[in-house]
Amino acid sequence: MTDALIEVQSLSRRFGGVSAIDDVSFAMQEGEIIGLIGPNGAGKTTLVNLISGVHKPSRGRIVFRGETITRERPMRIARRGISRTFQIVQPFPEMTVWENVAAGALFSGGAKTLANAKAQAREQLEFVGLERFADRPATVLSLANRKRLELAKSLAMQPKLLMLDEVNAGLQSSEIDDALALIRKIAAKGITILIIEHLMKVVISVSQRLLVLHHGRLIANGSPAEVVRDRRVIEAYLGEKFATRLHALEQNA
Repeated sequence: MTDALIEVQSLSRRFGGVSAIDDVSFAMQEGEIIGLIGPNGAGKTTLVNLISGVHKPSRGRIVFRGETITRERPMRIARRGISRTFQIVQPFPEMTVWENVAAGALFSGGAKTLANAKAQAREQLEFVGLERFADRPATVLSLANRKRLELAKSLAMQPKLLMLDEVNAGLQSSEIDDALALIRKIAAKGITILIIEHLMKVVISVSQRLLVLHHGRLIANGSPAEVVRDRRVIEAYLGEKFATRLHALEQNA
């Protein structure tokens, strides 16, 4: 057994005759920020669903903090310290912003009472910059602020590992910059982050390592500089011209 925070070992998942995840193995050390990239349909969200317990693997094992969690229920996995955001953000529409976050604190953040959950919610809303909206209905938030609410809900669950699924999707350039600054603030708290991202400039700027999925298989696992030069990644995902531009950006970073 290694000292990795999480180990994914030979993980596979089939849906009927389709192999969504095929023999994927990797580990994450505490404090890492790892980008998960690949073409649409590569299996990125399925992998997050397997780790968070939404789906059960057809084969393989997931070890978190030295204990096997492969077939545990999502609630139990969340309480162990794994939380995630969703690409399509859907706050509870009949609840206020703080009540949405308090739900996460009650679900998995160790809050014993509603008052304690409310205090945790207020703390996370201040952290993500939504404290001024705390008492307003979640439905009034812009897309960028709904994304921040999603982060606050996940952080209220007191995660050791936070998995972010397309947190920048649909945002404007300035909003993406703000979101990246927030992700770096989260990492500075010591939270390990796995981020699914299609914007390569973004994922290279924030990630220490990249995992690349293609047709459910892990085809690359390395630093951004290594991955951008990997022939399999170029052919499956980046393309020659884009890979050349990204490599130049990485060299100048």
